[in-house]
Formats: sequence, structure tokens, C-alpha cells
Amino acid sequence: MATADFTTTIVVDQTPKEVFKAINHVRGWWSENIEGGTGKLNDVFTYRYGDDHQATMKLIEVAPDKKVVWLVLDNYFSFTKDKTEWTGTKIEFEITEKKNKTQVRFTHQGLVPDYECYDICFDAWSGYINKSLRSLITTGKGQPNPREGVTA
Repeated sequence: MATADFTTTIVVDQTPKEVFKAINHVRGWWSENIEGGTGKLNDVFTYRYGDDHQATMKLIEVAPDKKVVWLVLDNYFSFTKDKTEWTGTKIEFEITEKKNKTQVRFTHQGLVPDYECYDICFDAWSGYINKSLRSLITTGKGQPNPREGVTA
């Protein structure tokens, strides 16, 4: 039986090259609270959201204009019984051309409905991919979490 990994897909008018560049500009669509490299094979970065969530990712596959895969090396949630729920899961961005458009298929492999964080993570990833990443790709400006300690 196949697992029910979280997946969402967006289609945009921009080229695979533009999409690939936006995906790797993680601070532009996910969070400005990211430390480390986000664009090259074997880069490692850490994401923080207050005291609620911290995750360390490693880029384990980078195929320019085609695919990016992150391995979750370490994860901490303050709001789940299993604080490390994401650890060992993979986050994948597949880029394909479809009828003069570019499709991004986002899959968080291992994020399944049995996870305590699934509903929260489903909503969060849906927003980050379908709104913020899409906006970064199409307008050049995403809606990432702002840098902590900085007020507008």
C-alpha cells in the first residue's frame, strides 16, 4: 500500500530555470530565519520558527532546473509528543515542463496523516508552496516568515 505523503502541485508561466532559482531562494518564500546554504548539493541549513519549530536540512539531490531534494537531518517541534517527527523525512521539488508552462510537484516524503503535526504541517506547506513560493516565482516577491527580532 502506498503512503499518503503530503503532496501539492503548482503550475506557472515561468521557465524551469526561474522556478529552480526561486526554490533554492528558501529565505524568499519559506523563512528569513534560515542559516546556512540552500542551493548546492550537500549544503546544510537550519530553519527556525520561534521556539515552536527548528529543522536542519541537507540538500541530497540537486538537478538544475529539474529537481531538489532535502533530507531532514534533525527536527524539533514544541507542540507534538514526538518532538522529532520530521527527522529522516525528505522534501522534494520536481520541476517539469507542461504545455509551455512549468509544473512544480512538492512532496514531503514521510509526512503522513498518522503524524501528530500533519494537519498543521499540511496547512503550513500548502501556504508556503501554493502562495509564497508561487508568488516568488511569478512576481519576484514571496511571503516568508519574517526574520525574528525585526519589526517592520
